[in-house]
Amino acid sequence: MFSIVIPVFNEEHNLTKLIKEIKISLNNYEKYELIFVNDFSTDGTLSVLEKEKKNFNFKIINNQNNLGQSYSILNGIKNSNYNTIITLDGDGQNNPKDIPKLLEFYNKTKDASLVGGIRYIRRDNITKIISSRLANFIRSNFLKDGCKDTGCSLKVFDKNIFLKFEYFDGIHRFIPALFKGFGYNTYFLNVDHRKRKFGTSKYGTFLRLVNGIRDMIKVKKLINKNNKIKP
Repeated sequence: MFSIVIPVFNEEHNLTKLIKEIKISLNNYEKYELIFVNDFSTDGTLSVLEKEKKNFNFKIINNQNNLGQSYSILNGIKNSNYNTIITLDGDGQNNPKDIPKLLEFYNKTKDASLVGGIRYIRRDNITKIISSRLANFIRSNFLKDGCKDTGCSLKVFDKNIFLKFEYFDGIHRFIPALFKGFGYNTYFLNVDHRKRKFGTSKYGTFLRLVNGIRDMIKVKKLINKNNKIKP
């Protein structure tokens, strides 16, 4: 049993194919739920979701304002029914075929609290690839989280553990670091990555860099604080 949480913002042209791929990829699973969190989209995202829901039952949660990816993930998780959470991007760049691989590893590895995807071949423009690699290098060395690609949204993790972490805007980029820093076992597997077919990335490189440095320091403080209060 597991819950798949997918935050979406202005992804109307990517959703029909993504939903179909998820359904096919999970054909061998019976007990799971699919949750789309619509982050106050201004295009036809909600209309597409409501149309597709008639053929493949899933939850739709609508944020009342554009509150960002971190809040959308948190909102979806809080409204989920199962303790095993899977997160996935709504832009179609994550391949749903990789979900069973990560899920099976998570279930078979008894001490795993998180299994994250690593995009071993990136399908983004060169600027985004370079900036992402630089950010991952700095973060990984600063936080010692053992994760080469924290930006990959495809992850499987324990809901109850995640909800113990202090929430902040940007937490979705530091989920592996928090799990690792708080003493939980994390594993990473290579996954597919695809070019975005429709729409554009919603996050600017410079702004993400500035916020990333701020959040990285915050995460370090949270980890240090937790380690100090351990018996």
